[in-house]
Amino acid sequence: KQSLRYGNPAYREWFARLQERAHVLVAPVLSAGGVDAAAAVELAPYLVDSFGNCTRIDYGTGHETTFVAFLLCLALMGAVGEGDRQALVTRVFAQYLRLMRNVQRQYWLEPAGSHGVWGLDDYQFLPFYWGAAQLCNHPNFRPSSIHSLDVIKQHSDEFLYLGCVRFVLEVKKGPLAETSPMLNDISGLPSWARVHSGLLKMYEGEVLGKFPIMQHFLFGSLLTLDDPGCREASSSSSSSSAAAAARPAASPPPFAAAPTATAAPWAVAAGAPAPTAAPWAAAAGAPAA
Repeated sequence: KQSLRYGNPAYREWFARLQERAHVLVAPVLSAGGVDAAAAVELAPYLVDSFGNCTRIDYGTGHETTFVAFLLCLALMGAVGEGDRQALVTRVFAQYLRLMRNVQRQYWLEPAGSHGVWGLDDYQFLPFYWGAAQLCNHPNFRPSSIHSLDVIKQHSDEFLYLGCVRFVLEVKKGPLAETSPMLNDISGLPSWARVHSGLLKMYEGEVLGKFPIMQHFLFGSLLTLDDPGCREASSSSSSSSAAAAARPAASPPPFAAAPTATAAPWAVAAGAPAPTAAPWAAAAGAPAA
């Protein structure tokens, strides 16, 4: 047994097995989608990096983003199509989330870049965003419904957002207002549409716009760094990060537009659908730490 609160070294053995099997896991997915299995050589690193870092024994929103990049690569090559979009979130990503929670519990991965009590979750972000989208037109549940234990117990397997809240309640002891004040503040918004649009802006600023997170992102022939917009975003993020270190307090850097992905030579000419951004509605910010 490990006495460490975080960072069970046995995780490195689990991760090594994943690295060994990654190509074998990816190739059949490509073949089933009518794509040359040789492309697994580029996609396998995305899959591996989606499950944390074996050196630091940590996991965070950057790794979660890499898994979404893996799904995007499948879409760019035509292995998944327009009709698979909903299932990619509610089935594929949801299964990935369940697996990662088991890994987190088993090996106590260190939260990578976590905001701690002032974050949504020590590890995840996107299930909150997609979960809010699931609930946008729900006739009964409101953002404040997360405070109902009956709602959480009965519906957390059905809705991603409620499942996230259940996980927080399981791993953090104490009232939600104390352990997760940002989630508590968000629950005061009048509609899920406001939550959804606000989380998108937060994800852009706090994950995609943060150089310490995105410096580890993988680029290749599918998602390329050659795009001028990508170079501009990288330069802007790096400069903003350096400036932030030189002053006591800093606001999140403005988010640069994401580059258009370029298909690999083996790819089917199919572009990934652009995300839909709900109009940002101003909401009360989280209290200062």
